[in-house]
Amino acid sequence: MRPLDQQVILVTGATDGLGKGLAIDLAARGATVLLHGRDDRRGAAALDEVRQATGSDRLAWYRADLSSLGQVRALADQVINDHRQVHALVNNAGIGSTVPGGGERQESADGHELRFAVNYLAGHLLTRRLLPLLVASAPARIVNVSSIGQAPIDFDDVMLTRGYSGVQAYCQSKLAQVMMTIDLAAELAGTGVTVNALHPATYMPTKIVASPISSLEEGVRATSHLITEADLDGVSGEFFNGMTAARANEQAYDPVARRRLRDLSDQLTGLARP
Repeated sequence: MRPLDQQVILVTGATDGLGKGLAIDLAARGATVLLHGRDDRRGAAALDEVRQATGSDRLAWYRADLSSLGQVRALADQVINDHRQVHALVNNAGIGSTVPGGGERQESADGHELRFAVNYLAGHLLTRRLLPLLVASAPARIVNVSSIGQAPIDFDDVMLTRGYSGVQAYCQSKLAQVMMTIDLAAELAGTGVTVNALHPATYMPTKIVASPISSLEEGVRATSHLITEADLDGVSGEFFNGMTAARANEQAYDPVARRRLRDLSDQLTGLARP
């Protein structure tokens, strides 16, 4: 892997919580950090905070609402236009089981169940759009910030139209991230690009957590470990609980389920081949 001061790293959801903490950690260690969020005012504040905390001027801001697939595509296009290389993509942005909406079912701009759309489909599309750039920049890493809270996907009702549960919506979106991780790792074997997922820490103090248990620093340390640790060169397709390799929900290891998810995801995001 390259030294951090030679790396360009995109972190989604970087205006608060884990994403902002991660941006500060990486910038302080010399990386060029691309911060993403959905609000320009909060983005400017985050940039200023990271700059003041680290002294780094190797920072950039990208705005996109991940509940809109059109904005996800525009985000990818802008990053590709601005940078000849990207060495790490951290799919961190997400929403919880009750925030926003108080646990009520909501839909994205494209008509998809909101948690599935933001937590999973956006990362699927962004990763796919940036994949040629990541491969060309290899060695490179993709890190999907998932959760140990996972639930099997009911492929007969992925959008949860028959009896909605915010917890089910959140947990199936997080399992979908792990399934994508395993599927993509096999596809990328030999390219120099690795992809792993993790549960960074339990109930960190972020805007989607009412009663924190773990510290933000614990989550930053675990996520940064997957991005920067030299001992993880070549490690791909794994799910980590903190910094320890762990076992995900069993559906993640079902190749038929993963293929169904991949086909559905490509169809919903417009990536499906004619």
